[in-house]
Amino acid sequence: QLQLQESGGGLVQSGESLTLSCVASGLGFVLSDYPIGWYRQAPGKEHEAISCIDGNDGASHYVPSMKGRFTTSRDDAKNTIYLHVNDLKPEDTAAYHCGAYTPASCPPEEKWVHEAFGSWGQGTQVTVYP
Repeated sequence: QLQLQESGGGLVQSGESLTLSCVASGLGFVLSDYPIGWYRQAPGKEHEAISCIDGNDGASHYVPSMKGRFTTSRDDAKNTIYLHVNDLKPEDTAAYHCGAYTPASCPPEEKWVHEAFGSWGQGTQVTVYP
């Protein structure tokens, strides 16, 4: 069963960058088959989708408002998917989560939050101060 654990968050100043990691573990899966998405939840707000990267060909997709500052990538040999965020802003403060989807291509964007599975834990917290 596929399990995902996020890490890499922290307290950063506005304008800085971070790279978040999502490490997969478990038995009986081939990570490269699975599309993996990132989403976040700010205090008092709904979950917000960010990106999805396809299994197999690794094509990446972004919510339009997230294009430009967010980049997702994957290293299946390391069982890890990354989310790099440039020019962080206070409004990026949130718990960031990763989740998997049914192989092999990302689902439609509107499903990125509610159809994600495998996340283990509370995500990784990113706090951006001015």
